[in-house]
Amino acid sequence: MGLIAEIQGISIRRQCELLEVSRSTVYYTPLGESPENLELMRILDERCLLHPTEGVLRIQDHLLTLQISANVKRIRRLLRLMGLMAIFPKRNLSKLGLAKYIRPYLLRGLLIDRPNQVWAIDITYIPVAKGFLYLTAAMDVYSRYVVAWDLHNSLDATHVLNVLKKAVSTHGHPEIINSDQGSQSIIFIERFWRTIKYDYVYLHPMNDGRAMYTGLRWYIDHYNHRAHQGIGR
Repeated sequence: MGLIAEIQGISIRRQCELLEVSRSTVYYTPLGESPENLELMRILDERCLLHPTEGVLRIQDHLLTLQISANVKRIRRLLRLMGLMAIFPKRNLSKLGLAKYIRPYLLRGLLIDRPNQVWAIDITYIPVAKGFLYLTAAMDVYSRYVVAWDLHNSLDATHVLNVLKKAVSTHGHPEIINSDQGSQSIIFIERFWRTIKYDYVYLHPMNDGRAMYTGLRWYIDHYNHRAHQGIGR
């Protein structure tokens, strides 16, 4: 509850009334994951980066080779907490579902040949010493430029919206914004996740979110202004 503060003249009770939130939530401190689970989450994240199609059972087999015993329920819970899901064909893909939510896939056969034509946006898990955060980033697919990003402590959809608003205010409106898992545009941002984690996050473990934010700001600026081999440097 970052909006609740010790403000002279406005009691915490009154602030809660104005924001229409329960006063008990202000004093609630959630119990974080154990150090053992945080280390396991780091291992799971690294494994999913290398083998994004592996399901829970194959991940469990990999953990056993590392002499780590974890049941399926625990692995699945931590993967969901991290926002990770194996990439594989889902059931009933041919069904239309609710027509009002169906949108045409605009990238099929599309030649991406200019900036601000297609942006991709995605979220990834970022470990810190005593917890974890979520990095949201929007990338221009043509230039591989990260047009906006931010670091948060939850998977709330409003964080994604705020990153998009920041990107649009700085770079203007793109023609297409894509966030479909496994699509052509998302592949590039998934490569960026691997790059930032292996080049920076795993090599520079941080104690808290503030330090991680400062480090990511430096690295993303470095990434944005280097030569990219995938687009002819």
